Amino acid sequence: MIEIARIPVLTDNYVWLVHDGESGETAAIDPAVAGPVLAAAEARGWRITQIWNTHWHPDHTGGNAEIRQATGCTVTGPAAEAERIPTLDRLVAEGDVVHLGGHAARVIDVPAHTAGHIAYLMPAAKAAFVGDTLFAMGCGRLFEGTAAEMFANMRKLEALPDDTAVYCAHEYTQSNGRYALAAEPGNEAIARRMAEVDALRARGEATVPTTIALERATNPFMRATSIEELAERRAAKDSFRG
Repeated sequence: MIEIARIPVLTDNYVWLVHDGESGETAAIDPAVAGPVLAAAEARGWRITQIWNTHWHPDHTGGNAEIRQATGCTVTGPAAEAERIPTLDRLVAEGDVVHLGGHAARVIDVPAHTAGHIAYLMPAAKAAFVGDTLFAMGCGRLFEGTAAEMFANMRKLEALPDDTAVYCAHEYTQSNGRYALAAEPGNEAIARRMAEVDALRARGEATVPTTIALERATNPFMRATSIEELAERRAAKDSFRG
């Protein structure tokens, strides 16, 4: 059985702890910092045995070294970004498989936010750990890649089963949703979702994970029908002040 815990750190980051009860293994996904992640694992009686990084940005890898020193865990991350993540022990890319106990996670390449960004898909757990590629009602900024790459990423992810839970790395939903309302003012699903999101945030509650089905209905980037449309929406979101 897999258990997943959300650990809020920094301003709006989420680190995900994924625990396999049978083997006792625990993976920390994109640990920005070490202290709160180690404390959260200890509070649950879990031992961190692995770190999975999706990309090189410091707010996703900053806790690697300290957690590895404290636990002796193995650090896995994108082969294409090995030079930028010096703590990596295992380099992976599209088609590789990593294991947490008896549970397999398939690696897919999702470049665009960074050139070597990857995601980890756990079909049996109906879970996708997507870093900064897909957000609730949003997608990552195109820091090192292109709109064509992000469009291809959306096609890969939208092909997952409806009930796949999407574990992204930031609490961006409210700001993303404001742009989504502007991008698709006639989309009633977005309006309904934003009412729920606003209520959650007013109570100080998290809005993720999301699901693939929900993103298909309300995410203007996943819903873009061409590379050009996605590019226009990404540029508009970058300058949006709603």
